[in-house]
Amino acid sequence: MSKYFFLLLPLLAAVAPARDKAENWIEVRSPHFTVITNSNEKQGRRVADQFERMRSVFHAAFPKLEIDPGSPIVVLAIKDEKDFKALEPQAYLAKGSLKLGGLFLRAPDKNYVLMRLDAEGDHPYAVVYHEYTHLLLTKSADWLPLWLNEGLAEFYQNTEINEKDVALGKYSVENVRFLQQSKMLPLPTLFTVDAASPYYHEENKGSIFYAESWALVHYLMAKDRQQKTHRLSDYWELMAQTGEPVSAATQAFGDLKELQLALQEYVHQEAYLYVKLPISPEVNPSAFTVNSLTPTQADAVRADFLAYNQRTADAQALLAHVLQEDPNNVSAQETLGFLEFRQGHLEEARKRYAQAVQLDSKSYLAHYYFAVISMSGSLAGTDEAQVENSLRTAIRLNPSFAPSYDRLAVFLGMRRRNLEEARMMGLRAVTLDPANVGYRINVANIFMALGQEQNAVRVLSTAAKLAKNPSEAQAINTLLMNAHEYGAAEEQNEEQKRRNTEEAQAQDASAKVNIPHLSHRKEFVPSGPHRFVVGILKAVRCDSPNLDLTVSSGAKTLALHADNYYKIEFTAVNFQPSGDLKPCSDLENRPAKVEYVESADKTDAPRLIAIELRK
Repeated sequence: MSKYFFLLLPLLAAVAPARDKAENWIEVRSPHFTVITNSNEKQGRRVADQFERMRSVFHAAFPKLEIDPGSPIVVLAIKDEKDFKALEPQAYLAKGSLKLGGLFLRAPDKNYVLMRLDAEGDHPYAVVYHEYTHLLLTKSADWLPLWLNEGLAEFYQNTEINEKDVALGKYSVENVRFLQQSKMLPLPTLFTVDAASPYYHEENKGSIFYAESWALVHYLMAKDRQQKTHRLSDYWELMAQTGEPVSAATQAFGDLKELQLALQEYVHQEAYLYVKLPISPEVNPSAFTVNSLTPTQADAVRADFLAYNQRTADAQALLAHVLQEDPNNVSAQETLGFLEFRQGHLEEARKRYAQAVQLDSKSYLAHYYFAVISMSGSLAGTDEAQVENSLRTAIRLNPSFAPSYDRLAVFLGMRRRNLEEARMMGLRAVTLDPANVGYRINVANIFMALGQEQNAVRVLSTAAKLAKNPSEAQAINTLLMNAHEYGAAEEQNEEQKRRNTEEAQAQDASAKVNIPHLSHRKEFVPSGPHRFVVGILKAVRCDSPNLDLTVSSGAKTLALHADNYYKIEFTAVNFQPSGDLKPCSDLENRPAKVEYVESADKTDAPRLIAIELRK
């Protein structure tokens, strides 16, 4: 599972003396954050208050955005360097390494902030503000240009939240110095930079792209405030409508050459305006709750952070201690499940998550991972019910977590059951995470199963614009081709039906006696759960769009049928397919895992659901 570190460096670090006595840990819960600290209640409340004020500032800055991420934000506020080192990344423990003041750890299913309470500096929360901005902008990722995304994050990372006011727009010394010594990118180039561009390097935050993006956002915000204009918000609206960054910029900002000259002059000035705003009264400290944590509970939290922080050995040692003290600790079971899952030990991971679920876990992640891992193998009827129940429980526990909706959509779609609900679940996942191409592909597959190939084409056409790598682009293009071919086949079928009807009517008009009656094909009625068989595909025969084949598994041979091979879900395991798959010619003698369902009519062949090709 991928994760990202965002590091915050202190200008001065105070070293605390070692202590032998046990730590006292407390948990402070505010409406939108959980702060866990080994300091005192006053410090814990102060951190929670600061984060809530940060959220309030961003709510004012982005009133149209949903500002709370789908996964919770947990803040580990550590009181000194000694305890901080027990949790920070392994790479920074070596002698002579850079001293960290904090980090933002963002994974697909969790958001952790680790911070030192004794770290000092001009902007001790800068990394949090920067990445929190990105979290807020995630839902606009399908149309928001990269320069504006990064420029806004750079702008808001310099926010200062004081007791009685908030300072917005303080300038970045590093960015100004970089721009004064470098040649700027032409604005049309800046506006079209994407993740594949040589100008964009996520690991190089000191690049001209980041500095110029910050400067342009700072300039536009300052000018809009001075001149009482709204050019930046106009650009935002135009991008949402058209998705054309250069034409939207010309329409919102005017002549780009003039804007370039103005920006160059702006970065060479000696002073920069910033705004002080009164603190929003929305933060209510009386709504905070404070609980003491037992040593075992605190160790379970720290072990989970270490697991996500790639310090696996330290996490496992701490988890062993937790389970020795409390064998039924749900959090420890979930973290062990995550470690097994990350290492590819799926069956062990499934057992850990199943145990957490049985212990009445209130964690949506435990239910989600149990279901996802279970779906990767064959499922009996009772297992299917448990998986579906866990996915629905995960959605109930966290209605903002997009992956649960996506997996429920896939679960229902693969079984050709409740397809309308599957469509709604898939679209909800896309709404929660618009930048996820996989969610859009899954929705397109459901539209195909519903026979709505035009809707599938529309979804895939949008997904094609968001593809981040060649494999995603190839998967989308293959599905687009299938959707177009399926649509063409459906049109041919309809045309043939029309001709048959016209011919029948003509014959009916001319015939005098013995008019033949067309036979009616029985409708397929499934019976029992979905089944799986692994073997070699043989005797592949096509009568488009019908497909018949047999699966040779040892001494047994199973004959299967599909009324429409465009509705079969094809996947590949342990190899990268080359080119497009042609079912009628490319399946013969291929090893595969096949999913099928029996017919209620025992004289009727089982129906093909999915084919997983293997190397």
